Amino acid sequence: MKIPVGIKSIAVSFPKTIRTNNYFRQNYPELVEKAEHKSLARAFSPAESLNNKDVDLWAKAMNPYLSDPFRGAVERRVLGLDESSLTLEYDAAMKALEAAKLFPEDIDLMLVTSMFPEQIVPGNAAFLAGKLGLQGAAWNLDSTCTSSLVALQTACSLVRTGEYCNVLVVASSAFSRFIDENDTLSFLVGDGAGAFVVGKLKTNQGILSSKIIHSSETCHAFFNELAVDSHGNPRMFIRAGNKANKMFSDVFVKFCRLCCEDAIAHAGVTLDEIDFFVFNTNTAWYSSVYTQALGIDPERTINPNPVYGNIGAASPIVNLYHASQLSKIRENDLVLIYTFGGTSTAGAIVMRWGDVALGLTPASSPMLINVSVGAS
Repeated sequence: MKIPVGIKSIAVSFPKTIRTNNYFRQNYPELVEKAEHKSLARAFSPAESLNNKDVDLWAKAMNPYLSDPFRGAVERRVLGLDESSLTLEYDAAMKALEAAKLFPEDIDLMLVTSMFPEQIVPGNAAFLAGKLGLQGAAWNLDSTCTSSLVALQTACSLVRTGEYCNVLVVASSAFSRFIDENDTLSFLVGDGAGAFVVGKLKTNQGILSSKIIHSSETCHAFFNELAVDSHGNPRMFIRAGNKANKMFSDVFVKFCRLCCEDAIAHAGVTLDEIDFFVFNTNTAWYSSVYTQALGIDPERTINPNPVYGNIGAASPIVNLYHASQLSKIRENDLVLIYTFGGTSTAGAIVMRWGDVALGLTPASSPMLINVSVGAS
């Protein structure tokens, strides 16, 4: 019998600034006008299906947003001058610790994903450890948008072996600092962070199974380019590859079914027994594709994309937080988390939810009462 290990507390953090589509209309009117000839439209536009039902499903879910230059994005939280990925990570981490009633010295290991860190390399782990006053190990972990899931799997495995007792996982997205505002990809993205503490839970709670696979088929869909900004400082920019949409549409549904079905089977449960599903909602239609691919009711998941945009590795943590905050997930519920990360991994985890403590809600984070759950 597996030792019951899983999430004990969870917290989120967001910048104070909320950027709506009007910001781009007012400051970049020509960019909005010509958006259909720019990178966002090239990355997310119809791909030839050749009678492939999975590709058709992706295209059908995306279709309602093709007339919108913002591809369904409505709001996004973006970093201010006095904020950074490190400040967001620190805030989320402290809230997760406080919710778990733990102190920094109680943490044996911290796993950190920063998309992207304050410097090109290394990641934020050591910087955050120093800021928190941790005494244990601190590792940088990167698996793009599936990083939080991989970190959860890693943390649970290490706690089960007895190597560590309490593991803090922190993930952030600072996309606004790494995408040029003159690039329409900036329409899609926001900034945010999430953190959770992993430790032993009650009997029969915690992680039951996982399935992680690589997503090499999406290599070069998006890439990073080192450039020099107007102040002469090196800066990394995210760019969209020419075949991004085809790469995503070819594997998106296939990977979802493969990982989720395998994780459910290894957990010894059925799809109908899962009480709630949490996905990464990096575009307005991700949730719709996922629910249709699995054949589940959209009411059994949540889609905060309209208020956050694409927040990368923080997305599944934020979605778990809000689902619990809204009492859509309760103690002992069966929860399936699935995330897709380009040029890295896709993965699913089945867990029985514990008595998870929630960190304080940031002032810039809505309760999501007015945001539709499931498919947009």
